[in-house]
Amino acid sequence: MSQATRTRDLAAVIGLEVHVQLETETKIFCGCSTDTADADPNTHTCPVCLGLPGALPVVNEQAIEMAVKVGKAIDADIPEETRFHRKNYYYPDLPKNFQITQYDNPICQDGSLELSVSGDRRVIGIERAHLEEDPGSLKHEGGSIDRAEYTKVDYNRAGIPLMEIVTRPDFRGPDETRAFLAKLEEVLEYLGVFDAERDGSLRVDANISMIPAEEVSDDHIDDEILESANRTEVKNISSHKGAEKALAYEITRQRNAIQRGRAVEQETRHWDEDRGVTVSMRSKEAEKDYRYFREADLPPLRVASWKDEIEIPELPDARRERFRAEYGLGSETASKLTSTKRIADFYESLADTFDPRFVATWVADLLLGELNYRDMELSSVDREAFAHLLELVVTDEITEKNAEEIVLRAMLDEDLTPEAIVEREGLGKTDDDAVASAVESAIENNPEAVADYHAGEDGALNHLVGQVMADTGGSADPQTVNELLRTELAQ
Repeated sequence: MSQATRTRDLAAVIGLEVHVQLETETKIFCGCSTDTADADPNTHTCPVCLGLPGALPVVNEQAIEMAVKVGKAIDADIPEETRFHRKNYYYPDLPKNFQITQYDNPICQDGSLELSVSGDRRVIGIERAHLEEDPGSLKHEGGSIDRAEYTKVDYNRAGIPLMEIVTRPDFRGPDETRAFLAKLEEVLEYLGVFDAERDGSLRVDANISMIPAEEVSDDHIDDEILESANRTEVKNISSHKGAEKALAYEITRQRNAIQRGRAVEQETRHWDEDRGVTVSMRSKEAEKDYRYFREADLPPLRVASWKDEIEIPELPDARRERFRAEYGLGSETASKLTSTKRIADFYESLADTFDPRFVATWVADLLLGELNYRDMELSSVDREAFAHLLELVVTDEITEKNAEEIVLRAMLDEDLTPEAIVEREGLGKTDDDAVASAVESAIENNPEAVADYHAGEDGALNHLVGQVMADTGGSADPQTVNELLRTELAQ
């Protein structure tokens, strides 16, 4: 149980509704392109996604296939038959005044996702995952949603395929929700159905109830108890960190209200990222308010047989375990190297050529560290150029220190090849005779350091190594220098 979300007599019970944009080429019910990142507002639209009279939807097969992949990844049931419904409500970014979605028979049911929270394994139940169309997007001018002077509507997003993943109320703290979202995003990225870099690709609605603590356990709460508690829905959360912050704020707000004797309203609230607060939007709708009925323009879907026909790739947990077993990697290193499919593929393509543990150090520790420092993505790294850098190290053309501190950093900062950097900086490795000569000079010119070394001060050796490295322009191998110095000083 997350201690931060418990009081003496109250515990938080949280469920999530995660809306994921699927990476299809066209929208879910029409042929409009989903590549809207740099498009002018309202330019990727047609009569279908604008809801004009007489326009009829046609289901995107690619979206259905992606939904089946997600179902397999979360070990969900895929029913023999599923269908679409109309969810009726008015909102400016919903031009038809209803949303085509799925109601009582979703395409994925009763799944789960296992994750680790502070070293503890948790299994989060997934009640359903269904397909629907995304509404358009709103741009509030002159302030946040409750302070804007006016609002613009862009329908480019209307009709982009969404998968809504609804969890059971299995979360007991904001930290758990953040861990779940990270794990879910990791799985979706491995499946190739989701692009985290697309703006608005993942949005979260969170339902929070404060329940008497004695009635709540980590893995169970009675349905009647949950139904009797007022539930607040926080909408428009767009990141893992945002979810954790929004829930922490809302739990504190509700707890303070209850402790002061005030009732918690059953309502929908907006998460204002800039101010770090939730803002009341409207009273919470009940299911009956949406007046669901079957979408007559779309036939039922019968896709259960696809579950056996559609293959899914090796998922993160399985790949992580294989990296540990096959390449002899530690848990932390394997986790870093499988954090995204792109990183895992990059590492494994190099591990076929070089020693896997050598590559693991260079990718997991050095490369990813430098990229993180620069806020860069792995996609900006030329795989062949990086492989050549490793080859220069393995063949002793340059020292590992120079490769890391000079060549790699210049490759990222200046987009130069390893050869160009080595030539410009004069980093070719010094030959053995020159290193031996530099060692002799260091010993001869630093008698005090030599005396300190013989007196048992090992730190003096570092001074002598530094003198040799300076004399060779940093091109000598530090380990070789260290060994030569110890040999000479022992005579």
